[in-house]
Amino acid sequence: MTSKPDKDNDPQQLPLALEMRPALGRDDFMVADCNSQAVAWIDQWPKWPAPALCLYGPKGCGKSHLAEVWRARSGALQVAAADLGVQNADEILGDATGLVIEDADGGLDETVCFHIYNMLKERGGHLLLTASQPPSRWQITLPDLKSRLGAALVCEISPPDDDLIVGLLIKLFADRQIPASPQIISYVLPRIERSFAALSELVAAIDRRALAEKRAVTLPLVRNVMEDMAL
Repeated sequence: MTSKPDKDNDPQQLPLALEMRPALGRDDFMVADCNSQAVAWIDQWPKWPAPALCLYGPKGCGKSHLAEVWRARSGALQVAAADLGVQNADEILGDATGLVIEDADGGLDETVCFHIYNMLKERGGHLLLTASQPPSRWQITLPDLKSRLGAALVCEISPPDDDLIVGLLIKLFADRQIPASPQIISYVLPRIERSFAALSELVAAIDRRALAEKRAVTLPLVRNVMEDMAL
């Protein structure tokens, strides 16, 4: 079921007021309109009204990152959907009361997934699935599993909006100790793919170019890198 949890752009104006959520190590998850509902469900755990939550959205939208935030908080195990058929449900879960299944719409062993769902429900635990599409669009043939997934919480994570893109760029540059001027941010913003993966790749490429050429990160350098990357 799709429902909402209970809960009480100008690049020249930096920094933006984006909330930061820790994941693991020094990683952070930035909260913005495009992911705030998903974050709210993570915050509401373990008081979910259903045993399962599915986070879905396009590649690079941050669903796996947010699933990792939940996994670290809940102590859940993690498995790729493609690996479900390698072991049975007992071997995968052990005594765990939580599990993350990544890429659940990419093909999964429906019988094993069905047993995992039932085991977690009996233990009062929870299942979190990530996918690119909502469960209603998955090619599920097992009626009992289809029914259970139909009762799961479903939450879409949209691609990053401009505010989040700016905040992420600032953070990625800062992580590499690169001072990024508002002019650089303004140049990158309308030219970059709206995904965390694309942002990380770009900043890494800029850092490599600056180190290789022993140059400061300037707008001309950034422009050259983006042209070479065909961005």
